Amino acid sequence: MSLFLSKVRDIAIQLNIRNIFKSLRVRFFIVVSITGLLSCLVMHALILQSYEDRAVNVKSTEVQTQLRILANHLITYNYLQDTSSEVINAELDMIANLYDGRVMVINDDLKVVKDTYNISQGKTIISEEVVNCLKTGSRGTLSKYDSSNGYIEMITPIVTTELIEEGDIAVAGNSNEVVRGVLLTSVSTETIANTLEILSRRATTLETLIVTIILVFSALVSYALLKPFDRITAAINDVKAGYTDKPVVGPNYLETEQIINAFNALLRRMKVLDDSRQEFVSNVSHELKTPITSIKVLADSLLAQEDVPNEVYREFMTDIGEEIDREDKIINDLLALVKMDKKASGLSITSVDVVNLTEVVLKRMRPIARKHNIDLTLESNRAITAEIDEVKISLVIMNLVENAIKYNKENGTVKVELDADHQYFSIKVIDTGIGIPKDSLDHIYERFYRVDKSRSREIGGTGLGLSIARNAVLMHRGSIDVKSTLGEGTTFVVRIPLICVGSK
Repeated sequence: MSLFLSKVRDIAIQLNIRNIFKSLRVRFFIVVSITGLLSCLVMHALILQSYEDRAVNVKSTEVQTQLRILANHLITYNYLQDTSSEVINAELDMIANLYDGRVMVINDDLKVVKDTYNISQGKTIISEEVVNCLKTGSRGTLSKYDSSNGYIEMITPIVTTELIEEGDIAVAGNSNEVVRGVLLTSVSTETIANTLEILSRRATTLETLIVTIILVFSALVSYALLKPFDRITAAINDVKAGYTDKPVVGPNYLETEQIINAFNALLRRMKVLDDSRQEFVSNVSHELKTPITSIKVLADSLLAQEDVPNEVYREFMTDIGEEIDREDKIINDLLALVKMDKKASGLSITSVDVVNLTEVVLKRMRPIARKHNIDLTLESNRAITAEIDEVKISLVIMNLVENAIKYNKENGTVKVELDADHQYFSIKVIDTGIGIPKDSLDHIYERFYRVDKSRSREIGGTGLGLSIARNAVLMHRGSIDVKSTLGEGTTFVVRIPLICVGSK
């Protein structure tokens, strides 16, 4: 049991850590802190490296100046042949002691004529740098810094100038520089290392202080900058809990404004949907209740009468049957809308001859057109084959044509035009009917909306046909537009992609 509890605790700790690192505030804090820490470390390394390079250069230049002066004195006192000069020996010891180093005087036979350490004196030295200096005759001082062992090694040529003679006569202005020896000098950099250590300790102390300030600053800034998000979250939670339905307001940050605007747009959309749902429920209740009320009244009237004649009985039953048919049509239309609202239902895509499909639908609608003395015609500019849901597109055509017939004038016309381009095909339904008022054009696709409620009920409309048509068009990623002039007629234009990607 204890092992199980321990595992549960470990899992809880891991989940808690994961949640902590998901926090934008924590991530902001970590990013700022790491940025500050890395900046301090880089500055630390750059400053120390810069100081070390500068100190080594300054010391090398200073020692090189002394060595060049000493090299001239060695030639003046002929020290390479006679090392007894107290002045030169004093200078050599002074340089060695001053710079805590070692000086060796080497002649052109690679023999050490003087060593301030008295270790290699009289010996022959084999060094590539020394040999190259003697061969090339360079007057420049070669310098090499060994940071790991803490010294600077310098090779300074001992150069003399000789006149060039022609026969037994020295020609003025003609001279030649000859390397007579080399000064091999090692200078300690302990003072530089000590200074670097002191600077490093001070820099570390300063960095610790700076990093602490950065940590505190990043914590405060992350809290201050992200606090508006907490207020937005709280406001959204209030809306979610139902305490308020007012739009969310917040600080004028660009990011928070985008979030607030998106949420407020969603809130408005949800409010519209909620109002639409309430209105829809109210309309459904009313529409379904009306036929039932009529049936109830007719049935009660029959029951209240005695010895009802067959003619009256048949008349009442005919009325009841019409009300039942009306109820059935409303229910069927509602079921069609519900099926289209379900995204899982998808589309059954097949290759369809749109012209032939339209002709079949119009053939079914012509009896209704003849009944209303309406001339129904089809005009197609070309053959059209599209990847669509045949059933749903037939519903679109049927509902638009049925409305065009029912809301037309006596001896009016309904013309259906088909056309296509390389991407879309279009269905245009043109009637010479009563038209739609301009203020109703934005509402005609709403469920149960009727422009003329009395006429709609008289001709048996449910107010769901255009909603069904629009949903079917949108499922095909198409568009439906309407233009209407009151008293003159209405034109619906439907555009559907020739190739519709849907579920089969």
